[in-house]
Amino acid sequence: MTQHAPLIIDVAGLRLTPVDRQRLSHPLVGGIILFARNWQDRQQLTSLCREIKSVRQDLLICVDHEGGRVQRFKTDGFTHLPPMRALGEMWMQDGKAGEGAGAMQASNAATACGFVLGAELRACGVDFSFTPVLDLDFGESSVIGDRAFHRDPRVVSLLAKSLMQGLLQSGMANCGKHFPGHGFVKADSHTDIPVDKRSLKAILADDAAPYGWLNTVLNSVMPAHVIYPKVDARPAGFSSRWLNDILRAQLGFGGAIFSDDLSMAGARLIDGREVSYAQAAVVALNAGCDMVLLCNQSLDEGRAVDELIDGLTEAQVKGWWQPLEASEERRLALLPRTPAPDWDDLMVQPAYMHALGLIP
Repeated sequence: MTQHAPLIIDVAGLRLTPVDRQRLSHPLVGGIILFARNWQDRQQLTSLCREIKSVRQDLLICVDHEGGRVQRFKTDGFTHLPPMRALGEMWMQDGKAGEGAGAMQASNAATACGFVLGAELRACGVDFSFTPVLDLDFGESSVIGDRAFHRDPRVVSLLAKSLMQGLLQSGMANCGKHFPGHGFVKADSHTDIPVDKRSLKAILADDAAPYGWLNTVLNSVMPAHVIYPKVDARPAGFSSRWLNDILRAQLGFGGAIFSDDLSMAGARLIDGREVSYAQAAVVALNAGCDMVLLCNQSLDEGRAVDELIDGLTEAQVKGWWQPLEASEERRLALLPRTPAPDWDDLMVQPAYMHALGLIP
């Protein structure tokens, strides 16, 4: 059986340490997620990405880089991308006759944002960004807020599809999040365990609709650390019903599934009891996730990262979790397939220059 590498971990600094290299060499580690603390300037980021690839070429270098307030790299030439709500607002500027000009302009701008986002990251060696947000803007969630395109799932779907087209043009895959929807609840799953008491019918008709409409173009999905008690007692990312029965079987999704960060409060309590990172990872993988993230735990010597790696190794040996060949194929499918221009070449590329002029 093919060895699957489901763990996405992080590193503490601007360069790899010998311990970082050892962790990234582990066969269960499949990628790395970067944060603002890993950024000094473009030259340093490019050098760090080269270091990571020198350990293993198949490691997936990821980042949360959406635009607005969720953009890890903001200086040294990186374009300040707008929050996605700005594109939804542009969509609504349809003119007095409702002729749809605003929608067309917003769709074009979304493609430009996706292309610039992906092209700038790839020029520095980053493979993948966890974007776009498919949550609906109910006006209640502080953690989602202006990260969402719109309240209407149809607008969200079409703007997200346009942004994904831009990512594709840059050679980057996409990730829809947070399935089936994080926008309705007020609580922040980073620090709390949000509960959404709506029925499955209501969620499928509204929040989850984009996942079915976009199932031909979504490369990956990240579930929400939210409990929907009328569907399952477990948060969506730990629920086989949500991931296998609903997302895959009912909504037709065939790509990779990432857990959200296992260090978030919403991931630490499963079936009413507090679990370790390794236990959470096993539950998520057995529920249908292909990859699991552990973020911001490399600090202070990174004992939690080592405990996760050791714990998942033990789980595999004891048969509590078995790697799937399909999961590894889905992970590898997220790696870019085409070479990216370096930064200086990108800056004079006509398509890039054109896209810059379309960003609101």
